[in-house]
Amino acid sequence: MKLNNNMTASQLKNAILQYAVQGKLVSQNPNDEPASVLLEKIRKERKALIKAGKIKNEKPLLPITDEEIPFDIPKNWEWVRLGEYLDVRDGTHDTPKYVKKGFPLITSKNLNNGQLNIENIQFISEDDHAAISTRSRVDDGDILFAMIGSIGNPVIINKTFDFSIKNVALFKKINPYLNNMKYIFYILMFVQEDMKKIALGGVQSFVSLTFLRNFIIPLSPLSEQHRIVERIEEILPLINEYDKVEQTLTTLDNEFPEKLKKSILQSAIQGKLIPQDSNDEPASVLLERIRIEKKKLIKEGKIKPNKEESIIFRRDNSHYEKRGKTERCIDGEIPFEIPESWAWVRLGEICEKLTDGSHITPKYINNGVPFLSVKDISNGYICFDNVRYVSNKEHNEMYKRCNPERGDILLTKVGTTGIPVLIDTDIHFSLFVSIALLKIFNKQVNNIFLISLLQSPFVKKQCKNKTKGVGNKNWVIRDIANTLIPLPPLNEQKRIQTCINSFFSLSYKLKNI
Repeated sequence: MKLNNNMTASQLKNAILQYAVQGKLVSQNPNDEPASVLLEKIRKERKALIKAGKIKNEKPLLPITDEEIPFDIPKNWEWVRLGEYLDVRDGTHDTPKYVKKGFPLITSKNLNNGQLNIENIQFISEDDHAAISTRSRVDDGDILFAMIGSIGNPVIINKTFDFSIKNVALFKKINPYLNNMKYIFYILMFVQEDMKKIALGGVQSFVSLTFLRNFIIPLSPLSEQHRIVERIEEILPLINEYDKVEQTLTTLDNEFPEKLKKSILQSAIQGKLIPQDSNDEPASVLLERIRIEKKKLIKEGKIKPNKEESIIFRRDNSHYEKRGKTERCIDGEIPFEIPESWAWVRLGEICEKLTDGSHITPKYINNGVPFLSVKDISNGYICFDNVRYVSNKEHNEMYKRCNPERGDILLTKVGTTGIPVLIDTDIHFSLFVSIALLKIFNKQVNNIFLISLLQSPFVKKQCKNKTKGVGNKNWVIRDIANTLIPLPPLNEQKRIQTCINSFFSLSYKLKNI
């Protein structure tokens, strides 16, 4: 018996059952009494039970034709209809009156993974139970099989309480010495998938009692049935252990790339991903150049002065922030130490412009200038596939205040917040209020590195804490501007990003091995 090493636990179990029903799981013994003799004994036993009034004399089943036989079986086996080898019945199809206390009513939904699930079970009266049991009394060793909805889910009954059945088939043994019910259980486990494929019904599929009685199964000699069951029950615990390991590995495999990404980004923003270079110009000098550039732009009337300009500095081994004439200690906001050449800064301080798109819904047209909202960038890149359009006139008006250009960063701020996207196109477009625009001083800050920084767990946590509202939650511009970030020297930003790219490339290759 050869099995594929790449099989899942479910596929492995099905393969074992397939070997079993095809006579390939255990070897045949020429001394075994053939299945044809077993079947003849069953027929005689059935006639005796009918004569004694213990079972009904059902309509004879048709002979099995060659066209019905799906595969070859050993010579001492027989193809048989379920209704020939077993007493096949069903429970009530009517809905009885439910009561608060009485006899449990087992339905298809109570059969699950070879067990009875009696959560949320309903009860019927003693009279209704007696009426159903007259036709379909369930005894120890019987097999229940769902006839409607999730067809199959066979269960061998080890009866600890009395109950009735509804929309459930009942397979009863003709003779305890001639019917190996565990063998039938495993046969049903395998053939239930075939039954589902040819089941009737639309929204809710079902199989009829006639269908089940006429369904054909391979019948092995009784001695071989016992060997097959014994072998299956040796293997199944191993498959169950394999399944647990497989689930654990699948979970780790699914979580690994995201956890690795978070770990890399967190290490990166703490200055632990690569060594520092003492020749790098410190971030404090970089920030001073940004302040000088801002003053120049204010003087030229290109940007407005910021009355709440933030300057973060260290004094007496503590971190302070100066806004106007006010200073305050912000040690409570600083979650970790950064290298000496780095600096803490508010996101808005490294932006030439930080704004959002139009607060007024424009008039949409069939063709024109693309008008982007959160849905168009929520996958982490700009997608024009389902974008809406506005006229050139409206675009030009919106563009005066919010002018996205190549190299700028977009940031989702309504609904799904905190997703940064680099503008890597020269296509002109306008933005809705749900997207923020960050125009950074790109001579001092590497925009690709800033994207990585905005994706880090530290910034994501700030975004989550500051996203407010009900329904379409909002991360407002003021809070975006106040986001605290650690800023490395410019050259180190570039080296960090190169290292991040290498890690992510390796992670992708490992994922796809």
